[in-house]
Amino acid sequence: MNITENHSRVAWVDVAKGICIVMVVMMHSTLGVGAATGAEGWLHKVVEFARPFRMPDFFLIAGLFLASRIDAPWRLYLDRKVLHFVYFYALWLTIQFGFKAPGFAAELGWDGALALYFKSFIEPFGTLWFIYHLALFFVTTRLVKSVPWPLVWLFAALLQIAPIHTGSMLIDEFASRFVFFYSGYIFARHIFAIADWVDRHALVGLAGLAGWALLNGALVFSGIGDWPVLNLALGFAGVGGIIAASILLAKSAATRPVETVLSWLGARSIVVYLAFFLPMAISRAVLLKLGIISDIGTISALVTLAGITGPIMLYMLIAWTGKGRFLFARPVWARIDGPWREQTLNARKAAIIAAE
Repeated sequence: MNITENHSRVAWVDVAKGICIVMVVMMHSTLGVGAATGAEGWLHKVVEFARPFRMPDFFLIAGLFLASRIDAPWRLYLDRKVLHFVYFYALWLTIQFGFKAPGFAAELGWDGALALYFKSFIEPFGTLWFIYHLALFFVTTRLVKSVPWPLVWLFAALLQIAPIHTGSMLIDEFASRFVFFYSGYIFARHIFAIADWVDRHALVGLAGLAGWALLNGALVFSGIGDWPVLNLALGFAGVGGIIAASILLAKSAATRPVETVLSWLGARSIVVYLAFFLPMAISRAVLLKLGIISDIGTISALVTLAGITGPIMLYMLIAWTGKGRFLFARPVWARIDGPWREQTLNARKAAIIAAE
């Protein structure tokens, strides 16, 4: 159930994914509370600090292990790297619409709500856009595999730098994010080498992490962090910062419990990403309705916590009962390659022979 499906575990990768999923849920939770109240709290500053690298880090990590799969037969590749995400996108799009359809119908009518549902298979819907684009990036990278990588990387970087704002999430997010996914694929060996170096030089890595945090904060809060080229550089610098932080968390006994939790969470990041929308929305509505807590930052933090723990509780309930596994694990019928396929073909051959 990993965001890049099964691969050999690399400790810092799971920790980095854990940090990323926390930041993603925090962003949606905090901005949602801000929109509902018309006010901002202290957690908005954290969300703003992470904006240059939050999604770039997620996409780069998703591409790290692609080199070992890129030459797989097309059927296997499409099954593991495309249909895997298509299944979860279609399933959770339908689930989200089940909750949101009455609101859409009130605004657009039931015909309009149904049209929006089908349109969402072309134009990514809500928080699920990340899943949608992962499938798209895997296909794109496979199709350009024979093109010299510097040309592809330069074109992807130019797309990120260019002021592409069409209003289409499909186009805009592709232009903005593909360079990071492709960089994870192309530069994986170098990224792992840098991570090993940080692991061996913890003090230097800690100093570099502190320097990056200060520089990133200064540029973001000065208002120039979104400038072309600088924004791209901040994205890659932030990836380095998250990698360093992920490695250094395991170096101290005081922070090792945090590293353990983040690693466990990162290994199940797709669970949180798919299902956080509902506990986030419910907890926000309850907290604002009760009015017991007035601090916007504290409300945002509690909504973030609910958004993370809610999906994990559902995941553990499914593991305990054995019911509902299809929510987070792709069933056999949704696969086009695997041992079951060979068994099916053999059964069909046997049936044909018997009929003759």
